[in-house]
Amino acid sequence: MINRRHFLRNAALFGAGATLATMPAIRAFAEDSMRLYWWGTPSRAERTLGVAKLFEAAHSGAKIVGEVGGSDYWAKLTTMIAGGNAPDIFQLEPSRFADYSRRSTNLPLNDYLGKVIRTDKLVPGVLDLGTVDGKVTGMPLSLNAFAMIYDADAVTKAGLIPPSAKTTWDDFAKFSIDLTKAIGKKNVWAVGNASRYTYAFEAFLHQRGKKLYTEAGKLGYEASDAADWFGYWESLTKNGGCVSAEIQALDKVLVDSNPLATGNAAIAIAFSNQLPAFQKISKSTLDITSLPVSSADGPSGLFYRPGLHWSIASTAKNPELAAQFIDFFVNDLEAGKILQVERGVPVNTDVQTAVLPSIDATAKKTVDYVNGIADRVGTYPPAVPLGAGELDERVFRPLADKVAFGQLTPAEAGNELVSSADRILKA
Repeated sequence: MINRRHFLRNAALFGAGATLATMPAIRAFAEDSMRLYWWGTPSRAERTLGVAKLFEAAHSGAKIVGEVGGSDYWAKLTTMIAGGNAPDIFQLEPSRFADYSRRSTNLPLNDYLGKVIRTDKLVPGVLDLGTVDGKVTGMPLSLNAFAMIYDADAVTKAGLIPPSAKTTWDDFAKFSIDLTKAIGKKNVWAVGNASRYTYAFEAFLHQRGKKLYTEAGKLGYEASDAADWFGYWESLTKNGGCVSAEIQALDKVLVDSNPLATGNAAIAIAFSNQLPAFQKISKSTLDITSLPVSSADGPSGLFYRPGLHWSIASTAKNPELAAQFIDFFVNDLEAGKILQVERGVPVNTDVQTAVLPSIDATAKKTVDYVNGIADRVGTYPPAVPLGAGELDERVFRPLADKVAFGQLTPAEAGNELVSSADRILKA
């Protein structure tokens, strides 16, 4: 189990986020090639390809074909899997990981653990975060937490006190309205509309003592909880605290399409590891803090989570080679020096020791943030059920957008979300 003691003992751990558009493959396909599919920033692509080259040099005859997806990543991955053309190794995120695993798209790694994939230097309990129904179906690559990333320069210029661990959602609404007024620019607001982010809603639920999904694979909340969530952001929009519906609808849940990155907002509800990616885009100094809370002395809604996973396709032609690559990616010191902390602090403790001293000031803010919430994190939630990805992409986000555009009331959206979940989710 990943707990506070392990985090404090093994240094701060933080994970990875997603951005970018499709890029060309490393090389032309070869008969002995192995396909690797992921999404991410240009920095992630450069580092991943660098590790692929190292792996090729260390494994005679091995050739890695790299493919990078953008906002169409999930649609393309689903199409490739359905067509029997799945990449040998592909990247997954926690909110979809169990869904893919339960569709038998991921090859269980249990037979390779401790043999092909070394596990003796992994952070204690990290493999639990890649386990679904008793089988390890993906290797966690990093760990992170939910966070608020904000333009510190804009907040200072506005003469406001930045949000803190005790800032309530009501406090944050007032802060956002005041910040928008202080910025005083057309099409620039305090914060993006986070109503369409399932992860932010999940933190909101945990603060209420509820969950996104139960152990049985059912919804862990009521329609009224969803109505309250949608209603909060509807009110904040009407009062000028968050971006317009037209702006928010352009966000593809990627760093570079987030309103903070496009210059339409000063705050993003995001993941802790994404601070360096946002900072690279922004001309202002950015800082990081935790999400607002339901009550100042209540639960934070935070928990440590795997940033991303590598999974091997159940149809992989050479699963042994794929397992060797995952071992190399996670455990090799030279690979770790190339990857550094772009996907997050490594899950191998020796690689952490080699990499952490060299991180820059922005990455250190993220490390300090994750250290700082150690006493406030809760337990990792149950694995998502079959259909969770579909519910998020085809129901939750569209409903949030409809509320933002005034096409549905929060209560109507909450009821539709629950009824759709009953139809889509398969325990």
